[in-house]
Amino acid sequence: MPLAFDTLNRGTIVFGFFNIDSDMLLLEQYFLFGSEFCEHIGEMVKKIDENEFKTRWPVYVIEDRAKIGDLMGAIHGTRHTGFIGELYRSYPFPQNPEAFKQKTKGYLNQSVVRDMICRYARQMRLSVVPYQRALEVDIGEYKFSRKAFQELIKYVWRGGYPGWQDDIRPSYVEAMKSKIEAHRRGLFEKIQFG
Repeated sequence: MPLAFDTLNRGTIVFGFFNIDSDMLLLEQYFLFGSEFCEHIGEMVKKIDENEFKTRWPVYVIEDRAKIGDLMGAIHGTRHTGFIGELYRSYPFPQNPEAFKQKTKGYLNQSVVRDMICRYARQMRLSVVPYQRALEVDIGEYKFSRKAFQELIKYVWRGGYPGWQDDIRPSYVEAMKSKIEAHRRGLFEKIQFG
């Protein structure tokens, strides 16, 4: 489930996994796969000491909220609208509450999920700019403090809410953590994965 995270300039926004059978993440109106997020963070870690480091993450954007869909309606099986509704028709919420865990192999469904989102979203390159002196990072139009940015990373590490199935993380998540732990500087200093 996506959770609320604070930005420095736009108030509270949502970020997180929204279907346990997919590793896709939602950042307000932007969508990207968890494996890609972890790769981007790993790249940022390697270049964090470079002055003027900027990057662009390929994402999907759905600007019309109606086309995003109704997450709670889709979870309950009562309203399958927009992209999220279509995803839940293919990968419904589990009948057994104990099965509500983020699946480690959700990345294997990326091609199916990519085909779905392309019907609702346009692709774009989202500007990401870390500011080392200020200990802030801009992701698109959202500005995050170091603490809030680290919370996004730790959310993915935990498997969001409700956590990774069987407490096993995908290798791309483990690789992200290893890169961060090898370069705990600037935006990545003091991060605790617990």
